Amino acid sequence: MEPWENHEEEQEGKKSSRRIKGIVCDVKNCVHHDRENDCTAGKIAVGPSFATSCADTVCASFKPKEF
Repeated sequence: MEPWENHEEEQEGKKSSRRIKGIVCDVKNCVHHDRENDCTAGKIAVGPSFATSCADTVCASFKPKEF
């Protein structure tokens, strides 16, 4: 089973968006954020490995949107 599912149908030659099930993203200025607070990256990376609390972690898959 894939960690993502088709989120939108292919329209007008655009690639369909995919979301990762169970991942909620509130970072609206990330290229992987969709309008429903889902993550559309193919996969995510969270780190660093030495984190001891959620405040120590970051999404290494974050890429800023260009406006």
